[in-house]
Parts: sequence; structure tokens; C-alpha cells
Amino acid sequence: MTLKINIGCGQTPTKGWRNYDKSWSIRLAKKPLIAFILRKSGFLSEPQQQFISFAKKENILWANAIKKIPEKNASVDVLYSSHMIEHIEKDDVGKFFKEARRILKSGGAIRIAVPNINYHVENYLKDGDADKLIESTHLTRKSPKTIISKIKYFIIGDRNHQWMYDGNSLCQLLSSSGFQEPQVMEAGSTNISDPGALDLKERSPESVFVEAINP
Repeated sequence: MTLKINIGCGQTPTKGWRNYDKSWSIRLAKKPLIAFILRKSGFLSEPQQQFISFAKKENILWANAIKKIPEKNASVDVLYSSHMIEHIEKDDVGKFFKEARRILKSGGAIRIAVPNINYHVENYLKDGDADKLIESTHLTRKSPKTIISKIKYFIIGDRNHQWMYDGNSLCQLLSSSGFQEPQVMEAGSTNISDPGALDLKERSPESVFVEAINP
């Protein structure tokens, strides 16, 4: 049986794949009483409440991919992750790739999509709007001011970007983590056999897509 997983799927799980996310909403989807209390206390926004319902409906599973993806060694054929690793501190991305290599079969494929820093820089060179460039990278953040926002920050953590990549830097990162044949892919193209419902153009044109092989 072929096993394909989507790590950090958010609100775009892939049908026919096993989908994981680290959001607290995934855990709250299985704890309706706690979710109810948090909602009444003002800790859950309307979008968060909607995602809790969505996660339950779509059977999205919880995983902290830096520490442990709950799959057996060498059991996964394809691992996909879109717009996730830019939220991880750069020093920790290698931990995720190490865990990815653990669960991928020999010859298994990894496909990573991230915001392409080149895309944002090229837009800046066209319009010369520095503020727009900085905002588009999501590398800045506002400090929480209210008690509730501070508690949310303590529990949920920072949701902004920690690092940005282009195709070359992502290929180098995969290579340094032990993957082979890293390759920048055009949006819509893949070397994965039978990708099924996988969105090969997810968040294009701002995305860059890279695939590699687990040796």
C-alpha cells in the first residue's frame, strides 16, 4: 500500500493522503468542552473556531514534525509540505528533514513548497516599495499588548516567518540533510508518480517547489 503524507497542511489537506498539522485547533477538535470554554473566554477567534470544525471533518492529525511524525521507519512513499518550514527556525529545519528521512522509504520522494524570496524581491525591483517588500516576507511581528494576546502568544507561539528561501538555498538545505537529486520544479510539474489530488501549483506564483529523493 502506498502511503503519502502532507505535513503542515493547514486548511488545504490533500484528499487521499494522510494529513498532519501542528495547530492547537487539531487537538481542540477532539476536546469540544475545552474548545467551548476557550471560545466563551474569548481565546478563540471565529476563524479558529471554523478551523476546529474543519479539522474534525477532514480528519487532520496532529504532529510536531520537528520532534516526531507518528509514522513507522521507512513506511512513507511521499512526503509533501507546503509553506511550513519558513515558520520554523532555520536551525530546526534540519530536524524536520531528519525526521522526514526516518519515515521515508529508500527512494521515497519529498516535495517542499515555500514562499520564494526571489518573487518578492523581483516585485520590489519593479515597484520600489520597501514597505510592501518587508510586509510581504512576514518576517516582522507586532508584540502582543493585551493579556489575552500575550497568553495566546505563549500557548500558540509565533506564527510569522522565521526564514525565507529560494530554489537554490532550499536545494542546498535538502542536500545537506542527506537527500539526493534536489531539483527545482516548475509549478504544475512533478517527478512523483501518481500524485493524485496533490495541488502541484499551491500558492503559485509566490511559491518555489523543490523535490528530492531519500537515498
